[in-house]
Amino acid sequence: MIVKLKMGTLMIGSRAFEPLGRIPERHSGYGENISPALQWSGTPNGTREFALICHDPDAPLPRGFTHWVIYGMPPATTGIAERGGDTFTQGPNGVGKPGYFGPMPPEGHGLHHYYFWLYALDKALGLKAGLDREALLEAIEDHVLEQARLVGVYQR
Repeated sequence: MIVKLKMGTLMIGSRAFEPLGRIPERHSGYGENISPALQWSGTPNGTREFALICHDPDAPLPRGFTHWVIYGMPPATTGIAERGGDTFTQGPNGVGKPGYFGPMPPEGHGLHHYYFWLYALDKALGLKAGLDREALLEAIEDHVLEQARLVGVYQR
């Protein structure tokens, strides 16, 4: 399902879970730890590149927990397949490795929210591999045409 976040054209969704729906166990760190398929549409005019961040602000850490940092996706990209993303540039997740790391909140910690933020950028930035969430956000800050988000939840 594709859900519109705000005025604009960019929308992101997943066949794996509904907006504010439970992320399936297989996409969690307790399951197969594979990334869910994501699809998007409504690429704004002038888009030269996409970036995506998956972040859990509910994690018991000062800056939450980053589950995925991926960037350098060409403007014709309309999604990422399940277990995908390897053909694009990736930065470290919260465990310090490139690629996706699924939800894995501590048992009994309550419901966590996982924000999949998609950014349409006005410039192909040619960023080097290895940027973490904060460095990527700083690098794209002045180049975001539109952003869209999909939020899933998970609880152990």
